[in-house]
Amino acid sequence: MITVFTGTNRKNSRSLLIAQYIFNLLKKESNEEVRFFSLEDIPNDILHPEMYNSEGQSNALFAIQEEFLIPANKLFFVVPEYNGGFPGILKLFIDACSVNKYKESFHGGKKAALIGVSAGRSGGLRGLEALTGILNYLTISVLPNKLPVSSIEDQITNDQLTDIETIKVIQKQVRDFIKF
Repeated sequence: MITVFTGTNRKNSRSLLIAQYIFNLLKKESNEEVRFFSLEDIPNDILHPEMYNSEGQSNALFAIQEEFLIPANKLFFVVPEYNGGFPGILKLFIDACSVNKYKESFHGGKKAALIGVSAGRSGGLRGLEALTGILNYLTISVLPNKLPVSSIEDQITNDQLTDIETIKVIQKQVRDFIKF
C-alpha cells in the first residue's frame, strides 16, 4: 500500500494540489492500493506535555496511524518549504506516531519519495535533505530522485498544475517510485 502525505496543515496549500495530482496518478498507474492523508486533518490535540506517553495520545491520531502509516509499505511526502526547512507539523506528526507501534510505523523496509514545493527558487531542497536524514534514521529508504518544485505559483493555473515540464518530471518520479 502507498500513502501520499501532504506535509503541511495549512489549508488549501499548493502542496495539497501537487499531492492530489500525485495521488490520482498513483491510483491510475500503480497496482497497489493508494491512500491519501493531508496534515490539514491532523487532530488538534496531539501537542501537549503527555504526547510522548502512549496513554496521553489521542485516539484520533492512533486511528490515522492505523489507517495510513502502519499498513503502508511506501510513503510519498509532498512537503512545502518553510523558512529554509520543512513544516514543524510534519516532524511533530512523525514524533507523535513514534510513541505507538514504532516498529510497525517506521521499520520493516518501508520506502519513501519526496517532493518539495516552494514559491522561491530552491524547491525546498534543504527541507528535503533534512527530512531524508530523519527518514533514513527511521530505516526508511528514500528514492534518490527527490524532486524540488520551484516557483510553484508560475506552474499553476486555476488551481491546476499546468507546467508541462513539471508534469513530466513528476510523472517520471511517480513511475520510478512504483518500481522502487
